[in-house]
Amino acid sequence: MTLTAAQRQEAAALLEQAERRAASVGPLSASWPGFDVVDAYAVQQHNIARRRAAGAAVVGHKVGLTSLAMQQLLGVGEPDFGHLLDDMVHSDGAEIAAARYCRPRVEPEICFRLAQPLRGPGVTADEVVRATEAVAPALEIVDSRIRDWKITLVDTVADNASSAGLVCGPWTPIAQVPDLADVRVDLLVDGAGTASGSGREVLGHPAAAVAWLANTLAGFDALLEAGQLVLPGAMTTAPFVRAGHRIEARFSSLGSVSATFI
Repeated sequence: MTLTAAQRQEAAALLEQAERRAASVGPLSASWPGFDVVDAYAVQQHNIARRRAAGAAVVGHKVGLTSLAMQQLLGVGEPDFGHLLDDMVHSDGAEIAAARYCRPRVEPEICFRLAQPLRGPGVTADEVVRATEAVAPALEIVDSRIRDWKITLVDTVADNASSAGLVCGPWTPIAQVPDLADVRVDLLVDGAGTASGSGREVLGHPAAAVAWLANTLAGFDALLEAGQLVLPGAMTTAPFVRAGHRIEARFSSLGSVSATFI
């Protein structure tokens, strides 16, 4: 049994308040045992619509759960997605207030900027590459508004796939970069190496994650539009961050991106 419209609105309100107050709440999946993925995306869409009504603009999407380890952790067989809004975007080297988040983590990713729209079903990774204008080194700030990150799939989906921010580095035309699966990254916290990975960690190829997104959005009668940004998924583990931490991700062929939490 799925949730009623009133229950979906109540769940959305809990997440909105948690985000606004930077004070996490208990798992939605525990409060409503019938909560399913359809409910979760409806809750996500409700809060995105609320933020757009308040003046924010959608600039793209993020894909989550693209690594086998994370899928196994949550017992799922495919990724999920959330929205990127203009008020979530930070410039390279930005100082970011840690207090605005509940319990933030960072993930190094390759950010795509599309030159052409992509509408599923049937979009392939090769079509994604052809539709891409440029890519950039990026950090995604992920933050669960669910207490202690005790999440199931429906909890993170409802919570905008745990997305909270994007720090984007310099753009490189797609024609000037090697196969994105071969791009490697080193993630540093306060100058110390914390994690390393490659584009192969992201569904085997970051463009495959973007293709999955385009095909999944078709089920919502939506598409990826020209000019939009897409974060395809984490290339490494996602360490927790706090005030005083400086985070840097150094990518082969793409350069670096950094942020300091204050």
